[in-house]
Amino acid sequence: MANVDIALKEAMMIEGAIGVALVDVNSGMALGTLGGDREFDLAVAAAGNTDLVRAKLRTMEMLGLAGTIEDILTTLTTQYHLVRTLTSQSGAGLFLYLALDRRRANLALARRQLHQVETSLDI
Repeated sequence: MANVDIALKEAMMIEGAIGVALVDVNSGMALGTLGGDREFDLAVAAAGNTDLVRAKLRTMEMLGLAGTIEDILTTLTTQYHLVRTLTSQSGAGLFLYLALDRRRANLALARRQLHQVETSLDI
């Protein structure tokens, strides 16, 4: 089982990774971040993606959809943004956010690797 720091480092090893954050969906606060830069503020991205997750959860509830969110993908012109909710009991209410450079990333492989990071994460 990997702790938060190790999990974030593993996520940053995914080809094309720009930045990663572990985020609390209730507060929108990042519990840990790695990567990013002055032009890509991971704290802002974490808070913004919290709104995305909350909106999807509300929509699922209104539609009466059972189950949980595995991941949410946002495709931009130059980037992929992946949100992966944690499924473990200790990770309830948390998600991993990963930004990828679209030119360097393999989306299918990145989704698989982020899932592996998520399953190895010990909160």
